[in-house]
Amino acid sequence: VFASLFVKSLYFCFTKSSSCLFDMIEYLKGTLADLTPALAVIECHGVGYGVNISLNTFSAIQGKQEVKLWITESIREDAYQLWGFSTRTERELFLLLTSVSGIGAGTSRVILSSMTVPELAAVISEGNDKMLKTVKGIGPKAAQRIIVDLRDKIGSLGIEAASPMAPASPAVNKEV
Repeated sequence: VFASLFVKSLYFCFTKSSSCLFDMIEYLKGTLADLTPALAVIECHGVGYGVNISLNTFSAIQGKQEVKLWITESIREDAYQLWGFSTRTERELFLLLTSVSGIGAGTSRVILSSMTVPELAAVISEGNDKMLKTVKGIGPKAAQRIIVDLRDKIGSLGIEAASPMAPASPAVNKEV
């Protein structure tokens, strides 16, 4: 019975959704082998993992040799991608954003690159669609969908909301 349920859940993960209900990789900790504003290569025990990152994560790990990134996986028909974040909270917000209809991983990265996690939490909880529409690729309908879908869920993350007009201070990766 357990094996049957396990196989069914794997079938669901790999055929029905773009992101699995559970991820095999929780985090990667290793040497930063290469870094661009959109991609970090982390070497873990001789294997280099290409991890898509936001600009906030880029700022947090820039100049470091050893890093720890919280990972989520995106498995599609044509690609297997890793998305990494300097904090668990940023990862959880990414997962919430990708749960909104019409908002994919790339758009979620652009949103997270445009504001810090506390700023984005404030924008969503205050219903500030004007601020969301300033993000490249987010129109009025997408902004409203994000606010409607996530306003109630944002509180469960325990994010201390910041003023969206306050200067951005990049998150610091203190995990390493």
